[in-house]
Amino acid sequence: MPSNQVDRALNSGLEEAGAALCSIPEDQWFERKSVRVAPKDFAAALVAFANAEGGVVVVGLHDGRVEGTKDRPDAMNSLRQVPLDLTSPSVRTHFTQVSVRNAHGEVDTVLVARVEPGEQVYELTNGDCYLRVGDESRRLGFSQRQELHYDRGLASFDGQISPVMSVADLDDELVRSYRDSAGASGTNTRLLRSRGLVDESGRVTNAGVLLFHPHPEDHFPQANIRIIRYRDIERGTGSRLTLDDARDARVEGPIPTAISDAANLIREWQPRRRALSADGRFSGVPLVPEDAWLEGLVNAVIHRSYSMAGDNIRVEIFPDRIEIESPGRFPGLADPNRPLEISRYARNPRIARVCTDLRISQELGEGIRRMFDEMRERGLTDPAYLQTQGSVRLLLSATSSVDPEVLSRLPRNADKVLQALRRAGQPLGTGDVEELVGQSRPTILRALSALREEGLVVWTGKSSRDPRATWAIAHD
Repeated sequence: MPSNQVDRALNSGLEEAGAALCSIPEDQWFERKSVRVAPKDFAAALVAFANAEGGVVVVGLHDGRVEGTKDRPDAMNSLRQVPLDLTSPSVRTHFTQVSVRNAHGEVDTVLVARVEPGEQVYELTNGDCYLRVGDESRRLGFSQRQELHYDRGLASFDGQISPVMSVADLDDELVRSYRDSAGASGTNTRLLRSRGLVDESGRVTNAGVLLFHPHPEDHFPQANIRIIRYRDIERGTGSRLTLDDARDARVEGPIPTAISDAANLIREWQPRRRALSADGRFSGVPLVPEDAWLEGLVNAVIHRSYSMAGDNIRVEIFPDRIEIESPGRFPGLADPNRPLEISRYARNPRIARVCTDLRISQELGEGIRRMFDEMRERGLTDPAYLQTQGSVRLLLSATSSVDPEVLSRLPRNADKVLQALRRAGQPLGTGDVEELVGQSRPTILRALSALREEGLVVWTGKSSRDPRATWAIAHD
């Protein structure tokens, strides 16, 4: 759930705010707490948000109803002291009270704690350390905390103050568009400050410049996306270089605009093959699913290391694949060899949150899973990550996940049957496959039998005439 849903709920007025806050699922940026929450549990939530991307904790909501806080003024005062008394260093937290109707229909309030992302590692005064991952605050072990300390040393760049920038230097139209998307009230400056893009003195952070300055590349020359297309599957060198001279471009501008412009260019230059479309005509079909390469591009822009001067994001387009390379290694909490297990962690928490508000990005783990799903649905090999000494490269190959030799032995429509089963994501009856593929039953049965002999699908049933028998993708 994008974090702007919380702002919209808080600004929806006395009659609607409480119910709206109760209905929003807890996520990377939002948590509800009962009015009876213990100070140490409240502190754990603040620390977890500060160590991640910031967020909002609303006190006075429990079990789907509005408890309110008006009858517990002493408890609310104690919670306001938590950042000073129970967190180290003190988590930067801004408290407000919002009027709501409680479960009894009375005018009441909830306590809203807005937590800013930090540039260092925060912990409780007893030494416990937490990190927000999805909808939970995870307590970190010793090695995880050490990795977080290491990553935080590299992760403070987007929160640093730009010495020559003020809100007046930002693109007013972009900021206004963001304000509308976020559903925020008040001034532009107030919104930017709540997202850590402007400090109390009105000075703009590096994240604010990268997101909303009309020409961020004037201040950060490395903030561009280079898109290159090659004529061959190999780059080549020297006189054998296969670079297409007319297909080498640099995309600049504020992050939301740069992502859109780069996507349009990749869409135009991406490799295609002629295939029969649904309307019965032959047309160019992209070899790599758009949702996969777009997710890879967005992740590269949001999570790259902007502090690495002289290096940019590179999107290399080959006849058989797309490669996306971004400066900066994976954070220590992530294992590039197990991408589907990567938890949410942002090197640039302010940039990540704004991009989620704008619906440009999803949670990192969800986005990676989506890439895998898109590639598998098309019957292509899984996305692959390669971590170099100073960068991460994503490989999206148009190569079939089925060995070419096996493919050559299969009936002509077997690959369509395999894709239909992948798209379904669940066991299907023969009739279901027949309907999805649009081929006759004998053709479907021949393809399924051949796929079963190759160990690519499995059949489950009590007998050959079982009307409830199903087919499913074989698990490795």
